[in-house]
Amino acid sequence: MKRFLPTIFVLVLLSSCIPLRIAPNIKDYKLIEGKRFKKGLPKKSVFVFEDPKDANEFYDYINTKFQLDDYYVDVQVPFLVSGNTFYFSFYEVEIPTKTINLIPLALDVALSKSADMDPILEDAYATRVGNWYIALEVFSDTEEDCLSEDSISREMVLSYLRELKNEYLTTDNYNEVVFKN
Repeated sequence: MKRFLPTIFVLVLLSSCIPLRIAPNIKDYKLIEGKRFKKGLPKKSVFVFEDPKDANEFYDYINTKFQLDDYYVDVQVPFLVSGNTFYFSFYEVEIPTKTINLIPLALDVALSKSADMDPILEDAYATRVGNWYIALEVFSDTEEDCLSEDSISREMVLSYLRELKNEYLTTDNYNEVVFKN
């Protein structure tokens, strides 16, 4: 049994995938500084949630719900909360989970040493699985960042964004939301 232990250890090690980057798992939503969540997002606070739908679905939902006719759909979308006008901009963000696969790497090393071959499994060394998120920033004529901790509008804006997210995730036919307004 002692002589099989190193073999078992090597097999377990080679069959494993080593994660290099793991995408965040957001159950409901998360408030975070945009740049901390993903490089390229604004330095403001953003409302982030996972988007399980296809690409551009949120764009289509916002375009239909607010009847924007493809005009400024992802920037400065106006909405009313308690008689106050606010604006949101949104970003579709991908954060991939990336892992290194050791078996293809080990096979290519073995083949290159024994048969003097070029790597044939090079494309399988790493695996990327994309995870998509929607990040929304909110501002008004009086506040630059309505989601910051010291914003007077934060709670009512958060309530609106939670409802917007839930409506988006539960609606398949976006024309239905036009009749709800």
